[in-house]
Amino acid sequence: MKIRIDSMGRSQMKRAGAFLIAAALVIGMVGCALTYYDLEVSSTSGGSVTIPGEGVFEYHHCEEVILVATPDDGYRFVNWTGDVQEVVDVNSASTTIPSMLAPYSITANFEPLPPAEVSLTVSSTAGGSVTVPGEGVFTYDEGTEVGLVATPDSGHYFAGWSGDVGTVHDVNSPSTTIVMEESYSITANFEEIPDGQYALTVSSTAGGSVIVPGEGVFLYDAGTKVSLVANPASGHYFTGWTGNVGTVDNVNSPSTTITMEASYSITANFEQMPDGQYALTVSSTAGGSVTVPGEGVFTYDAGTEVGLVATADSGYYFTGWTGNVGTVADVGAPSTTIVMEASYSITANFDEIPEGQVALTASSTAGGSVTVPGEGVFTYEEGTEVDLVATPESGYYFAGWTGNVGTVENVNSPSTTIVMDASYSITGNFEEIPEDQVALTVSSTAGGSVTTPGEGVFFYDAGTEVSLVATPHSCHRFLGWSGDVDTVANVDSRSTTITMDDSYSITANFNPGPPDPAGPPSPTVGFTVYPVNLWAVMAPWIALFAAILVGAGLLMRGRRRAQG
Repeated sequence: MKIRIDSMGRSQMKRAGAFLIAAALVIGMVGCALTYYDLEVSSTSGGSVTIPGEGVFEYHHCEEVILVATPDDGYRFVNWTGDVQEVVDVNSASTTIPSMLAPYSITANFEPLPPAEVSLTVSSTAGGSVTVPGEGVFTYDEGTEVGLVATPDSGHYFAGWSGDVGTVHDVNSPSTTIVMEESYSITANFEEIPDGQYALTVSSTAGGSVIVPGEGVFLYDAGTKVSLVANPASGHYFTGWTGNVGTVDNVNSPSTTITMEASYSITANFEQMPDGQYALTVSSTAGGSVTVPGEGVFTYDAGTEVGLVATADSGYYFTGWTGNVGTVADVGAPSTTIVMEASYSITANFDEIPEGQVALTASSTAGGSVTVPGEGVFTYEEGTEVDLVATPESGYYFAGWTGNVGTVENVNSPSTTIVMDASYSITGNFEEIPEDQVALTVSSTAGGSVTTPGEGVFFYDAGTEVSLVATPHSCHRFLGWSGDVDTVANVDSRSTTITMDDSYSITANFNPGPPDPAGPPSPTVGFTVYPVNLWAVMAPWIALFAAILVGAGLLMRGRRRAQG
């Protein structure tokens, strides 16, 4: 069966088809207008996305998005990464996403620009050459630090770098560096050393400088002894002299000397201080050394108390610490301490003992001092007997002499003597008195001892009455008590008491002589009777009387014979 469609029907169908197509277009446009997608934009370091910016942006379905990435100075754009399937050109800093068909996340990537190459032209004047990096033209990446070494010929000295020296670390040093920030041309200059003289070339590393004689080249007569002083910058410390240091007196000391026996080049070296620490630079003059902690540079935590011991060579004596000695406990003592409140440089000084003499070095611990002969170094004729007096501060007591005490008469007595048979170093020691107590220091001279309470230091409650008994040796007698004797009951009696109203120091004194009387003298009318040895007194008289009797008997017998 066939269906016929007339011309009117065909016309109606065309109108219906056009309507459907228009309706579909309208529905599609409405659908696009009602759909949104998120675009998340970010960048790596070295630049940023300037269009549309960085973050999260919302776009209509099918909307076109413009992308622009801008590098920072010194960087370049590399590419876009992420959801880049709709990005027109991932390698272009300026591109588009023609149509947002889904949510996307993209990143703009940047990288540093490759360094540019620069050139260094190196030359020298007559009298030497540049051995590092050599002479000629050398190319480097921009920013490279290049080592420079200028070596003078015999009879010449390095006189400095010239040319484009703005980034040369030390223009006066034959061994230094240059930073290649652009193309440079430099020249090493040399000059002839005058007859009879030598050249000293002085330089330093970063972190300090040489302030004496300065930095550069200095000419001296042969044999001249030249002072050297290296000064570290804040936060740095001196680590030693390097180079031609064969005649440097002490390579570890920032303050030393060099003897000009030839032309030399030396460098003062410095290093940065570790956080929270300080440096102690220790050195010594001729005639001794620092044995604790040694010589050189030592680092310590802030506030550390460091022991110091200076030991004199034979024929020398210690004369004191010099330098940064503000926190040294006793600058005159060869054995002392230093508190590290900053970076310090100290020197132990020694001097030669005059011929025929010996040295006594006296010092003390905290809590008192040696008042006779004082503290420090004293020289005497060999064999001299020297008085020693140690005086404690309030709240302290004398705890004895230490050191070379072989000829100290009484190491426990704060008032004693030492015989100077050689050079000696001694220390008066003090300790704190226990709380709520007082100290009695007891000693004696030669010829006896204190048997009660003994000799040394004794502690008592305030107000205690303490028995004292002094016992003389054979052929010696007790002379009396001396020192803090205000509360001694009888200073002339070897058996007495002392009342401890305070801390006291007393001495029992003895002298050669006949023994003490058995007791105190007995008063009589007109004279004093002392106990004596009766037989020792009468024996001569009995012998004389017997001789007289014998003589008289012989005389009478002779007369009788004559009469008969």
